[in-house]
Amino acid sequence: MGGLLATIHGPADVQALDAARLPELCAEIRRVLVAFGHAHGGHIGSNLGMVEATVALHRVFDSPRDRIVFDVSHQCYTHKMLTGRAQAYLDPALHDAVTGFTNPRESVHDQFVLGHTGTSISLACGLAKMRDMRGGDERVVAVIGDGALSSAIAFEGLNNAAEQGGNMIIVVNDNEMSIAEDSGGMYATLARLRESDGAAGDNLFRAFGLDYRYVADGNDVAALVAAFEEVRDCDHPVVVHIHTHKGLGLPAVSPMTAAATGGEARLDGDAAVVAEDMDIREGRCEANHWQDPDSAAGRPLGARKHYGQLAMAALERRFADEPGLVVVSPATPGSNGITRAFRARAGAHYVDTGIAEEHAVAFASALAKAGGRPVLATSATFFQRTFDQLQQELSLNANPATLLDFGGGLSGADDTHSGAFDIVMFANIPGLTCLAPTGERMFLDMLAWATGPANERPVVIRVPGDPILAAERSGLLPAIGVGDDDGRSDDDPMPWSRYRTVHAGADVAILALGNTYPLGLQVVDALRRGMTAIADGDAAGASADAAVDATLVTPLCFSTLDEATLERLADSHRLVVTLEDGQLDGGWGQKVAAWYQNHRPDVRVRTVGGDTEFTDRVPLTDLNERYGLTVEQVVALVRDSLRG
Repeated sequence: MGGLLATIHGPADVQALDAARLPELCAEIRRVLVAFGHAHGGHIGSNLGMVEATVALHRVFDSPRDRIVFDVSHQCYTHKMLTGRAQAYLDPALHDAVTGFTNPRESVHDQFVLGHTGTSISLACGLAKMRDMRGGDERVVAVIGDGALSSAIAFEGLNNAAEQGGNMIIVVNDNEMSIAEDSGGMYATLARLRESDGAAGDNLFRAFGLDYRYVADGNDVAALVAAFEEVRDCDHPVVVHIHTHKGLGLPAVSPMTAAATGGEARLDGDAAVVAEDMDIREGRCEANHWQDPDSAAGRPLGARKHYGQLAMAALERRFADEPGLVVVSPATPGSNGITRAFRARAGAHYVDTGIAEEHAVAFASALAKAGGRPVLATSATFFQRTFDQLQQELSLNANPATLLDFGGGLSGADDTHSGAFDIVMFANIPGLTCLAPTGERMFLDMLAWATGPANERPVVIRVPGDPILAAERSGLLPAIGVGDDDGRSDDDPMPWSRYRTVHAGADVAILALGNTYPLGLQVVDALRRGMTAIADGDAAGASADAAVDATLVTPLCFSTLDEATLERLADSHRLVVTLEDGQLDGGWGQKVAAWYQNHRPDVRVRTVGGDTEFTDRVPLTDLNERYGLTVEQVVALVRDSLRG
């Protein structure tokens, strides 16, 4: 825990350091990052490329008086080390003391809580505008890169910055990578700028009316210090375009191949994700390609990759006969099981739009309008950025695109990557069919139907999460397919509009949506075992309200209510309990409760789900306990409600 870094407690220490020791500091930070990644995981690739740039920024600028805004902010680890948080990276016992993103609750040097991409320039414009309005003289710096320029809002920010004027430095970290490979024509112009040492005529930034500087070696701390000193006190916006090597310093990866092998992933609830197909704790580089860490270590895949790979395999088998079947990913393909091998085989059947979720939804809608069958796959947290396109371009136009919603539901993710809000968002858009499969077979059945000729509407499928996968692997879940329970056939125009009654009981009905279905099974079993204990003469388990043979229902569609099933339940049940692993306010359970209040007020309804709040890295077990989503708590709720 010693060394030079341990003596850095703030930017003043960086500024006081002898210039000749800056490379030594950078080398030490790089070693710490690699060790931290091995022990803890995180966004290591992009941070390794940004070491020198961050040291130079804190050498030249006076944070927090000078405001530095890190885009996405997953490339802020060195910044945190230099602003009083080095021990969190040096001491394994403190690794969880900092988040993977900037957060003003941690330090005054962090300007915003950021976890989505492309917003730094817009934020910098706002900071600079207010500075100029009040006559301040602090500098404003936006640090963007790692593919973030492909985000539409980044272009909006560039456009505004040029017209606004005033001191603003936009540092473009060009590491020749996005989340996976760069996607979009813009990157060809960046390549020409690199090849011409910044002199190419088709300069994207000058076309916006911005001043421009180029630093060919973005990992040369002295060159960066000189460049930042040159523009520090400019009276107009200027872009400093730096060419860095993503993953520089990773074992077995040379500087020239680091960018080609380290496709960074945004943090989607998995803190161990270092790069798209790489976890440096377990992954290894062979033939310039990082193996999937779970496969390399013999571990089973998590739900996202497991169900994502199943979906891609099912679609791939249809490519030869269905030219309109296209998979669309707005970056982050690897985290959703869209492997490099699949992408290579898919050819024109796969499109990476870059970090441009709004464009991806509009693009998918147009594919469907033209007769195609697009499948758009991304995270619940990133679908939030597309609300207008989901409502207007897609649902209002009733185009049959299929959306695969990964990572929906409660999780231990940071507060910018929670999927807890997806049910509320999707289910309240008119004309959007929202499905929640409870197993592998059903998921693939739904995907086949949504992308087939029988479906004529936009559909979102909430990809099963880890609770479903764990229950399937343990044998807890029975297989439920299209025709089960009610005898309906595959040619039904909407085969999931009716809820499935898995077990028919009486008095109490448990309606368990999506990822809470395994919980529902366990609750019904626990209530039934109480009844069995009495029948067997177990005095310890005997009580007047212990014997409950509850009905279990899995509602497979959360955009509409199955009123026929709700009415039927009301005839033989006096208590209905809804379970959902998402925000309760405005969610599915409240719609069920409202229906009963309006139509059958004689039935008591209790809704269980998440609070309306942001949660930052709270373990899922703690969240479930907080929201009453445990077997013990639901069973207690049932018994208390029956007594009440």
